[in-house]
Amino acid sequence: MTALDGVDLSVAAGEVYGVVGRSGAGKSTLIRCVNLLERPTSGTVSVAGRELTALSGRQLRAERRRIGMVFQHFNLLSSRSARENVELPLEIGGSLTRRERRARADELLDVVGLADRADAHPAQLSGGQKQRVGIARALAADPHVLLSDEATSALDPETTRSVLRLLKEVNERLGVTVLLITHEMDVVKAVCDSAALMRDGRIVESGTISDLLTRERSELARELFQLGPAPEPAGAAGAEQTTVLDVTFHGDSTAQPLISQLARTYSVDVTILGAAIETVNGQTVGRMRIGLPGRFEDNVVQVGFLRERGLNVETVAVGAAADETVAPGTATADSLQEVGS
Repeated sequence: MTALDGVDLSVAAGEVYGVVGRSGAGKSTLIRCVNLLERPTSGTVSVAGRELTALSGRQLRAERRRIGMVFQHFNLLSSRSARENVELPLEIGGSLTRRERRARADELLDVVGLADRADAHPAQLSGGQKQRVGIARALAADPHVLLSDEATSALDPETTRSVLRLLKEVNERLGVTVLLITHEMDVVKAVCDSAALMRDGRIVESGTISDLLTRERSELARELFQLGPAPEPAGAAGAEQTTVLDVTFHGDSTAQPLISQLARTYSVDVTILGAAIETVNGQTVGRMRIGLPGRFEDNVVQVGFLRERGLNVETVAVGAAADETVAPGTATADSLQEVGS
């Protein structure tokens, strides 16, 4: 069985990149290949300009110290305090004195908001606090890249939001590239600059969030804005067919009354079938499903009106019973994984 098949993933230095997909899609295997805990049978893995697959054992161990890892289940040592857990990778590295290790651990616990819990043991910490200790530990060796494998899936929603804000702060404050593995679209919405969708060991779609939101038939954009299946609108009086469109608003267009302008300009009855407004990585984006009377060919000018104003317009269905559905397109890629270079 092939766990990863022709994966081509490039993560720019300093960005937060999310990899999403269902269980068994290959996400965790992918992240284990990034630090070579799993070695791919072919292809190359490069992190921060170094091709890890070409390094010797000793060189690889040295590079791994510059790749931090945050785990789903925290993986803290119960016999150690929060400070001592953060010090652990520094002890293994062996380059700092005990006093220097303690100072570094205290500094990082302050960064993650746990300066007053340095002496507490894991059993005395909440789930969110444990994950913050895990993040501080991952940052101890001053990594280029921070890998997060479902780091928020064991947390409640409020704690998840808190941890995601922390990861974004770490990214912006320390300039660390963050690669997130998740099955939760809310994680992508909250912090990611770019994202990729995995299925059956392949990357089927990828790009920056702003690009994905304006890309026609983007599966990721559909997941970010779930408006449900296409309904069966009755259409305007006398119309035998109805064209159903998904319209995405972003940037300045979110504050413009473009749908009402469309209705007035062309004297057309616009049916609102669904709508959603989301904040995606600090950007307000809206998606609306509308019905226009008639066939798509009858509405080409109206669609052009919306597209000329910077809106992304997709045909969902055409017909009185929504009998002609346009399937989402997909994109595939192959060969190279490059992170934070």
